[in-house]
Amino acid sequence: MKSFKTIILAAGEGTRMKSKKPKVLHELFHVPMICHVIKAAQACDTEALCVVVGHKAEEVKNAIAEESISFVLQTQQLGTGHAVMQAMDFIEEDKNILILYGDTPLITKESLLDLLAFHEKENNSVSIVSAILENPEGYGHIIRDKNGNFLKNIEHKDASEQEKKVKEINTGIYCFKGSALKTALSKLTNHNAQGEYYLPDTLEIILQSGGTVNALVTTDASAFFGINSRVQLAEATAILQKRINQKHMENGVTIVSPETTWIDMEVSIGQDTILLPNTILEGNTSIGEDCTIGPNAKLTNMTIGNGVQLQSSTALHSSIGNHVIIGPFAYIRPDCHIADNVKVGDFVEVKNSTIGKGTKIPHLTYVGDTDAGEKINFGCGSITVNYDGNKKHRTTVEDNVFVGCNANLVAPVTIQKGSYIAAGSTITRDVPENVLAVARARQQTIEGWVKKH
Repeated sequence: MKSFKTIILAAGEGTRMKSKKPKVLHELFHVPMICHVIKAAQACDTEALCVVVGHKAEEVKNAIAEESISFVLQTQQLGTGHAVMQAMDFIEEDKNILILYGDTPLITKESLLDLLAFHEKENNSVSIVSAILENPEGYGHIIRDKNGNFLKNIEHKDASEQEKKVKEINTGIYCFKGSALKTALSKLTNHNAQGEYYLPDTLEIILQSGGTVNALVTTDASAFFGINSRVQLAEATAILQKRINQKHMENGVTIVSPETTWIDMEVSIGQDTILLPNTILEGNTSIGEDCTIGPNAKLTNMTIGNGVQLQSSTALHSSIGNHVIIGPFAYIRPDCHIADNVKVGDFVEVKNSTIGKGTKIPHLTYVGDTDAGEKINFGCGSITVNYDGNKKHRTTVEDNVFVGCNANLVAPVTIQKGSYIAAGSTITRDVPENVLAVARARQQTIEGWVKKH
């Protein structure tokens, strides 16, 4: 395929968004919409990429922050043609130039490759992506002759009644020969009611100069869905949600309720894993095979092994081994490393800790800043007391320790292997191996106290 360069138009204010944030920085699945467009172009091996910025230009540039991307400034927003003019120095006559928009985040690598292949095969001066819409109002209509050849693009407001019935519309996505684009831009005028330079007007200029214009009808109109309002942002998000979920289901993942399951684009999931309703998977989360996640689970930047059961719990920036049971109502905070065959049960919070193989933390327990070994049992209500009001301290619990109910391990402290901590104890000193540690007041029975008081 002939090398090509890409221009992305991202200068508009997006007033219909009613936002302080530039339109192209509104997010789909935690990614600014313009970054979705950039990723699609880069996936097609674009030789270079130039973004035309305008409204809050520095915010847009900072959000993208890629050294390989160049920027040009459109100080006045005088139409799409005027925007492309600002990148005139970027355009090379012997290269194809792909024109994209920062507010079309559903565009895919496949749809762009189809356009580039069509452009080369037909040897067009400019190739357009068109779509068939049941309601074409508001779009430019593609008018063809009786042989199916491109005649013109006409805006809906300027179209005749017959032309308005044409359902083939111009998505606004183009691939130009660089020489044709440069020539057409040099002849583009703003002789219209708005006094703006419109990129679609270059089509007529190219035709009049003997160039060829043709439109490729896309098989996936949703890929070219443009966002101008928060309503459309929600519609686009739903389309992307369906697309992502479908990919995982086709790869062997069961999603019981796709409508309530949200999976970020970078998430990977192994075969025969089941996602139950109201599951949210964010960031660079990786889940192994044969897991059951949910219902009501949220995982962010997690690495999870095989055969894990995680119910009604939140887990962040940590790793979980194989055949682990989490929840319900557990909270795995950042920097935890939970080994194989561990149980972290209901109302348990684990933070910045390592939990060894086979350890059980069944319920109502806080384990923070702790290095816990293998086959430990943490009784109900046990706590590692890691904060003295000034500094955080670590607790070490070695293998085969039994921590009784309602025990407090006050850090820094080490419980050596094989020891037992009596229920209700507050441990402030290191405990040696294979002993019973009791740290509580002796029970007393005082006769007559009730009658006296």
